Amino acid sequence: MNLITKSIPNFITALNILCGSFSILFAFEGNLLLASLFIGIASIFDFMDGMAARLLNAYSEIGKQLDSLADLISFGLAPSVILYNMMKLSTNSEFGNDFSLLNTYLILIPFLIVVFSALRLAKFNVDTRQTTSFIGLPTPANAILIASFPVIIYYSEIAFVKDILRNNVFLIILVVIQSFLLVSEIPMFSLKFSNLRFGKNKVRYIFLILSLALLIIFQTVAIPIIIFLYIIMSIVNNWITNK
Repeated sequence: MNLITKSIPNFITALNILCGSFSILFAFEGNLLLASLFIGIASIFDFMDGMAARLLNAYSEIGKQLDSLADLISFGLAPSVILYNMMKLSTNSEFGNDFSLLNTYLILIPFLIVVFSALRLAKFNVDTRQTTSFIGLPTPANAILIASFPVIIYYSEIAFVKDILRNNVFLIILVVIQSFLLVSEIPMFSLKFSNLRFGKNKVRYIFLILSLALLIIFQTVAIPIIIFLYIIMSIVNNWITNK
């Protein structure tokens, strides 16, 4: 295998890093929609680099470490910055426009996401149990959940959902829950298919079919529901398997 072929997965990972960096840039400039879009594009590149490595048999230790660094930027720091800016822009009167010392610290809470994402990625790199599945919530799933919030606020017509996502108390509670899930010992299934047989992949197929139905029915609001569904199905699947 020549050097160019072996470098293809790493090149795709580099595109992931670029998208995460652009997301952070746009978030700090206040364009949260573009920031969310680039997290979505980064997640596509994150899927593609692993697929390229498998198809080309181009695995390397450098690629593994580079992938984790990319994920920390795109799925750790970028969503933290998006949440930070959402809390600054919040219309919630209790926290929104009051920049007292306490509230200054409160709006820094979203950066727990990048800290716990780093811990989750470090655990993944040394945990031999996570070759075909995950232990704890994967960072891309967590980032996609957060990235969906500005999209929902902008496009959804469901007022109470938009009000919830603009509420800083809700966002703080969410950060704490998501931080716990990132480093939890909850087994979660992977969407990687070793083959296309239904018997071996029924949880994945059921999840994908339900996700598609939710997207058709609820559109942008479906994204948080899908992430919640993924967590619940992972817990139920693990319980059934152990039983």
